[in-house]
Amino acid sequence: MRKRLKERLKNTLPSDALSKVYSSFDIVGDIAIIKAPSNSSDAQAIAEQIMATHKNVKTVLSQTSPVKGSHRTRELTLLTGEDKTVTQHREAGCTFAVDVKRCYFSPRLNHERLRIASQVVPGEKVINMFAGVGCFSVLIAKTSPRTEVYSIDINPTAYQFMIENVGRNRLFGSVHPLLGDSKEIIEAKLQGVADRVLMPLPEKALEYLPVAVSALKTSGGWIHYYDFQHAAAEADPLEQTEQKVAAELRRLGVNYMFACSRVIRSIGPNWYQTVLDIQVGALSSKS
Repeated sequence: MRKRLKERLKNTLPSDALSKVYSSFDIVGDIAIIKAPSNSSDAQAIAEQIMATHKNVKTVLSQTSPVKGSHRTRELTLLTGEDKTVTQHREAGCTFAVDVKRCYFSPRLNHERLRIASQVVPGEKVINMFAGVGCFSVLIAKTSPRTEVYSIDINPTAYQFMIENVGRNRLFGSVHPLLGDSKEIIEAKLQGVADRVLMPLPEKALEYLPVAVSALKTSGGWIHYYDFQHAAAEADPLEQTEQKVAAELRRLGVNYMFACSRVIRSIGPNWYQTVLDIQVGALSSKS
């Protein structure tokens, strides 16, 4: 994508600006989100080229801050097209409404969402601790009949879009949207009920791992643990993730097995997003 975009821009941008064109951008519904050069005219040229190439794109936004805060939001600035941040995104036969400025959403996790959904057995009870607008939750419920998903997020805007997305995909009764901190909600209402727990918020996963364990049935179950891991040249990001999670599970006295560990994507120089599929054995009372 970078090569094609740079090829189309070579007669528009000077060589120094062309070398700074980012390797990829996200398209969410009809909105493209890029990390643009600081020069406004260069950014405008890139945005216009994206719209010319992708006819479905109606808006191009520049991401001007990292994703941050408990609500997982980022600053976005309009470069060209319609002045909006709300769109509808289609994925795997489902439709999601999302405000890309006020909610977290990444189309780059499409494969990961499908991978997890394919593992869920019909009839399971699933807790999604950091659900956002409900993408994992909706895909799981759509894929696995008779599955119940408790779908939690602390961001009120994401929660409202989650409710809308449950309705859009006709999953009332299968996906239960819950607003609040997942630790507090699980401790109050969802102890020992889950066959499977999702933790798709790397920044809080280790801190919230004990409560994820407590949400599982006494017979055990599955935890899908997500992490951001820095790994220097010779280091293995998966090994580093496994080591810190293993230490915490041993502290909790949990019998476990890492059934799968994989790098989902690179997120920067020597930074990786990883996932562990953890099979947890029968739990003792102290867990």
